[in-house]
Amino acid sequence: MNEFLTQKEAASLLAVGERTLEKWRTIGGGPPYRQHGRRIVYHRGELLAWSESRRRVSTADDGSGCGRGAA
Repeated sequence: MNEFLTQKEAASLLAVGERTLEKWRTIGGGPPYRQHGRRIVYHRGELLAWSESRRRVSTADDGSGCGRGAA
């Protein structure tokens, strides 16, 4: 299995559109990517780590571990 994914493969893994990945590359906030020559590629492990870092348990969870109402 290839550790580097194309934009199409990365979008499929994350269940987002390719245009969403393009937008994230432009404005920031998306998963890390690499440019190999003229190709944009994503490392599978970095995609999964980025996705895990965005895990939330409720809409009040801002990712800091101190959601509203937390003790």
